[in-house]
Amino acid sequence: MAPEKIPNMEAFARVSGISRPTISKYFHDPDSVRKSTRAKIEQALETYDYSPNIYAINQNRRLTKTVGIVVPYLADPFFAEMARNIERRCIDGGFSPLLFSSHGDAQLEVQILDSLRSLKPAGVLLAPLGRITDRTAAERFCADVPTVLFDSNIEGLGEAFVGSDNYSFVNQSVDYLVATGEPPCLFEMAHPANPNANKRRLAYLAAMERHGLEPHLVRIEGTGWGFEQIGYEAGMAAIADRSLPSRTILCSNDRLAIGLLSACYESGLKVGRGTGCALRIASHDDHPFSRYTSPALTTVAHDYEAVSNRSVEALFELIASGGRFAARTESLFAARLILRHSA
Repeated sequence: MAPEKIPNMEAFARVSGISRPTISKYFHDPDSVRKSTRAKIEQALETYDYSPNIYAINQNRRLTKTVGIVVPYLADPFFAEMARNIERRCIDGGFSPLLFSSHGDAQLEVQILDSLRSLKPAGVLLAPLGRITDRTAAERFCADVPTVLFDSNIEGLGEAFVGSDNYSFVNQSVDYLVATGEPPCLFEMAHPANPNANKRRLAYLAAMERHGLEPHLVRIEGTGWGFEQIGYEAGMAAIADRSLPSRTILCSNDRLAIGLLSACYESGLKVGRGTGCALRIASHDDHPFSRYTSPALTTVAHDYEAVSNRSVEALFELIASGGRFAARTESLFAARLILRHSA
């Protein structure tokens, strides 16, 4: 008869009669527990079918102190800020972070995950590319390495997800713009690189329906992560052919808005709420440069600190638990409306 399969560390602690913290300590370093306790744990491992991920990877040796951090595009100031906060927290926690950027390339993302697997890290914080991520390769990686996703969620992948609530972003921006002027159209990429854009589109449609208003999507062409250039070129074209359906424009992200503001300036259009203003422009993310545009950009801000702190806390908890949670967890943080001169 096959031995009874034990699903997680909590259940193994019950059947072995050893406390969960002691078992976790054993899997990190077998020599760190008393010889008699170690013998009891190893006897239970022979009796029951239980082999946690970290134990399988780091058999009978001390767990590495390396933590991997993977982002889609490090040149994007949002990811640079997130990575900076996460690195600092990992260092303060006694870990050595390794930072990787997949540069919007799904094949490179797989290569990075393969490289990280060979390093046997204690855990990985992964902001995946999203719809173009190789799901099969990512699932294999998460089965081998304790992984927490942040910013971009792929259902069922990793042991936890931490990010911003995209509905909170859009509800706040739409509610404000509707209350203070002409309802907004949504200026977005037709084929967005960032998967959060899709959630923001759905949130915009729902918010406009809630207000009893007709939604207008301005779906612009362009691929990749050069959002400012894409926003500028689409803005110049829309201004030239007078195709914008509203004088209030809500951009999917701040980087598109920065490009659109540049197009407005070059076209001689004044942006804001004052006398002589042709357009209002608002956006999402609170990009680190958004307060320095001209005019300064009205936006809805991530709680950078809360998301980065909780991401690291979740990974530390995952490492301490032996590399698996009893169930996948998700933590979402609300956004915050920031009013500036562009709207």
